[in-house]
Amino acid sequence: MWQQAKNIYHLLVAWFASWYYAFPGRGMTVIGVTGTDGKTTTASLIFHILRENGIHAALISTVGATIGTKQYGTGFHVTTPGSAQMQSYLKQARDTGTTHVVLEVTSHALDQNRTVGIPFSIGLITNISHEHLDYHKTYEKYVEAKTKLLHVAKIGIVNKDDKSCPIIRKLVPDKRLFTYGKADADYTLDMVKSFKNNLIGKYNLYNILAATAVCLNLGIQKDAIAKAVVTFRLPKGRTEIVYDGEFRVMIDFAHTPNAFTHLLSTLKKTKHGRIIHVFGAAGRRDASKRPLMGEVASEYDDVIVLTAEDPRNEPVQKIIDEIASGIISVGTVPEVHTIRDRQEAISFALSLARKGDIVAITGKGHEESMNLGKGETPWSDHEAVTKALQTRYEK
Repeated sequence: MWQQAKNIYHLLVAWFASWYYAFPGRGMTVIGVTGTDGKTTTASLIFHILRENGIHAALISTVGATIGTKQYGTGFHVTTPGSAQMQSYLKQARDTGTTHVVLEVTSHALDQNRTVGIPFSIGLITNISHEHLDYHKTYEKYVEAKTKLLHVAKIGIVNKDDKSCPIIRKLVPDKRLFTYGKADADYTLDMVKSFKNNLIGKYNLYNILAATAVCLNLGIQKDAIAKAVVTFRLPKGRTEIVYDGEFRVMIDFAHTPNAFTHLLSTLKKTKHGRIIHVFGAAGRRDASKRPLMGEVASEYDDVIVLTAEDPRNEPVQKIIDEIASGIISVGTVPEVHTIRDRQEAISFALSLARKGDIVAITGKGHEESMNLGKGETPWSDHEAVTKALQTRYEK
């Protein structure tokens, strides 16, 4: 009941912001990208393809906003900005002559009506897996929230191979809906398998296919898309190799069981040494995914270092114990360490690394703050790795 009241408030704010900024989305082609995982990579890829093909495009995503030649931070732990800020960005984009805007959209923003007033031309759902059930309560309600994007978009594009697809088809049967996937879809993986790219893992091939489906609907030719994909580089904190010496260090934003499966299974296939994995889980967020994350990690990791990741006012040890319960349940338990301080955890993981190992640090990615229960504190996994490397090699 309380959330419904808040959503009405957000609706009124969204309409006022749209009116105040004179509905800036009108006259531009707005592409909305949502999904549990892969949103930022896919949105960034669409943006890159558009720009490489001479289209004046803007991007508003988890990592930040790029409008013209300027870049802006969108806030702490924010994917979709608040209504007023979002409309302000759209107005800036329109005023600079932007014709296309790629907007990363969360289920929270859709459920809370924060995107009301934005005329979406295309709505893309990458996948819907276990996440945010603390807010949505059930998987079905989570899917319903995501599909709000398809209801307002002129064209919908969904992942046929994702378990959410049958539910989505029932929820939006009357929409112009295209699918992408392995086979028997409007756009299949065979279309992009020949595309040269710098991305790892089959999951990124799906991201490339999703971006291709969007861009084909925008009138860009397949050859032009393929040419643009060659020069695409992942956003900061997405399977980013930040050290490549006797061992490698990767920073990634993965923070769901599904993202863990995609990332760690890929590393397992390509690694030469051990996978040393540093991670935690956010406090006051979907706690039901914690043991599942532990379960997936124990299937692929050789060494696990459990630590803090935005615990907020929830005890770090409690979060770690809940993750560990999944590790224990699997049976084959890897080497597990608990170090609550994230800097100490990263330094310890790097001290363990031997030739050929990969240290995967997940959950924070590009973020530049951490919530330890007293508001946002400056934090960077990148800086933590630099400090850990200095400590290791000064000895």
